[in-house]
Amino acid sequence: MAAFDEHASAYDSWFFDNQNLLTSELKLVAHFLDKHSEILSVGCGSGLFEMLLAKDYDIHIKHGIEPSKDMAEVAEKRGIKVDVSPAETCEIEANKFDIIMFNGSVSYITDLDLCIKKAFAALKRGGKLVLIDVPKESGFASLYNLASSLGTWQHPLLEHIAPADPYPIELVKSANWRTSDEKIALMQSNGFVDFQYAQTLVTHPMYANDTVQEVLTGYDRGDYVAICASKK
Repeated sequence: MAAFDEHASAYDSWFFDNQNLLTSELKLVAHFLDKHSEILSVGCGSGLFEMLLAKDYDIHIKHGIEPSKDMAEVAEKRGIKVDVSPAETCEIEANKFDIIMFNGSVSYITDLDLCIKKAFAALKRGGKLVLIDVPKESGFASLYNLASSLGTWQHPLLEHIAPADPYPIELVKSANWRTSDEKIALMQSNGFVDFQYAQTLVTHPMYANDTVQEVLTGYDRGDYVAICASKK
């Protein structure tokens, strides 16, 4: 949370400097959403993706949860009603939402099992939980973990393999990347069924911003992966 408070502007700036990557990720985020659903965004950050979903896809997300007060302040200005709280302790009304989305926030949540339990309770019957993030087994996460261990992107081990404009090191160091299988297992153990998977960013991270990439089925090769399952 402290990292995001201190570097809220760096988060948006990085995405704006990597427009093709942002567009690719936005396509994936929109993939399992629809404009007729009431959606909660857990870890909504600055509301950047929510703003672009409204602009480009007519998908309007009005509710968010965000622990960083600086990020939440920006999201509020973008039209989201934000509860400033960690996801683990935030009170969410039962059976309220059609879709609950964690976009890029899973790796910054300590007790994901608890958050998935809370999401299950907050979803209507037939509602969907969508977890979207960089999986630990991906090329991006491998580079992020190396950079985090080194404490910098400026190291000989990362020369000629890191993206030209890498994700801010302060945000990399505060993340705990999880594998897709870990997330699927937690969702299954909490009662979610009817799993669907989608992915994007299938090139090496060095080339992820060269062109806009499409959404593909599965989770076996993407550096950004969406896992969607339902509450019966």
